[in-house]
This record gives sequence, C-alpha cells and structure tokens, in this order.
Amino acid sequence: MALAVEAQYVGATHDARSARATAVMLIDEYKSQFAWRSWPVVFDLLPPLHGATVLDLGCALGDQAAALAARGARVIGVDSDPLLLAHAQARHIPGAQFLLGDLNSLPDVGPPLDGIWCSFATAYLPNLEPSLASWAKRLKPTGWLALTEIDDLFGHEPIQPSTRQLLADYADSACAADGYDFFMGRRLRAHVENAGFHVYNELTLPDLEFSFLGPAEPPVREAWSARFQRMNGLQHFCGPRFDEVRTDFLTALAHPEHRSHSKVICCLATF
Repeated sequence: MALAVEAQYVGATHDARSARATAVMLIDEYKSQFAWRSWPVVFDLLPPLHGATVLDLGCALGDQAAALAARGARVIGVDSDPLLLAHAQARHIPGAQFLLGDLNSLPDVGPPLDGIWCSFATAYLPNLEPSLASWAKRLKPTGWLALTEIDDLFGHEPIQPSTRQLLADYADSACAADGYDFFMGRRLRAHVENAGFHVYNELTLPDLEFSFLGPAEPPVREAWSARFQRMNGLQHFCGPRFDEVRTDFLTALAHPEHRSHSKVICCLATF
C-alpha cells in the first residue's frame, strides 16, 4: 500500500460518499508520496525479479507493482479498497493484474509465488503472526517476503509535552483495540521470525515524509495536514483538543530544528 494510515484508527470514514471523496484525495496524495520513499534501495536487495511472480499486498494505486513489473516481475496486486483498485486496474500496467481482497482473506492467486511485497499495511494487523503464517502458504519453498512499515508515526519534535502524551495515549488505545500498531516497524522482525521466516536483512530507509531532520518541505506539510483531516479516530479521541494537537504537530514539522524519531523499517526474509 502506498501508505496504509487511512483506516478507522488513522482516519477513514465509513459513509460511502465520504469513502469515495477520501479515495479521490488519496489518489492525488499517493501520486506525490511515491517519490518520497526509498523503494529502489529495497528493490536492489531482493532476489532476482525477472520472471518472478510477486504478490503485492495492499497495492493501492499500483505504483510499487509498476516498479516491480518494470524490473521483470509478474505482479498480482491485492487491495481491499475497490476505488483505489479500480484506479490501479485502469492504468493497464504491463505485467501486473489487480484483485480485490483482504489481507486476512486473500483471493486465489494461482500457483505458489516467488515473493510477497507488503508496504505500510502490516500495522493494520497488530496480531500479525497468523497472517504471516497464512501468507507463507502461498509461497514457494524458496520464496521471499519484503515488509516495510513505519515505527512511531507521530515521533516528531519539538511538540508540547501534553500533545506528545495525548498522541501516545491514542497510539496505545488503537493498538489495544487491534486497530493499528503505530510501532509495528520495531516489531516486524520478531513477528516475521516467530512465523517461521529467516530474516536476511533489516534496514532503516531514508524517507522525506517520515524520517528526516530539519523543516519539512511544503508538499510534505500539506500531506500531513490532509492526513490529520482524515484522522476521525484521533479527532474523536482528542475531542476539543484536536485542533490544538494538529496545529502543534504541523508547527513542529515546519520548525527549523525539527527532528524525527519516526523510522521506516524494511524487513527482508526467506521462508
């Protein structure tokens, strides 16, 4: 997924009209966000892609599927959002197909796969290991897994202590409700190994939106502002303090001495 921080605990609404409006906004944002990632670093660490069949879980617009296909892979993208999936399908990416499905209930994707790619989606599965065990059944004996996730999404300074505490309490409540694990990045390796995989590389990726020093560029701040607008769960949790929390966070991003504790962590494994 281009960036899986848009569900109930991080902000999607359940009204059909609102969902459509949210999807339209996300499509525009995802197009910009792809350039802020470090995907070529990860692609270079994968086993040979030419001729490989790769499952892209949480494929969203298909940007990463397109990049994998351009490197010679046959890609099967799966996403649970029909509007984002329709956009991916309409791109007619050579070497890629897109199917509607849930991360816990995958559609039939045919013969065993060479690899599974999943970015910014595992945080939706705080109890990740059963899902990993299910995914492993789709892989060849020599298959590989590439997971990328954010660790400490709200880990940006300088913000007021009261804002920091409220965001930490919200993150705890989301994880306790099995909604979203804001610290999944640091837990990926343990989950992967407990599911029977062998981790052959774990790395922290540079990221212009989540893990950087100094003030964020204007497009990045705009993306964060739009994200806060979608965070219905956070709005409900903060109540009348939401505007204060949002303003404090966005001010931190623009601060000359901004620093990020947030990380983007990638875990590469074989089964």
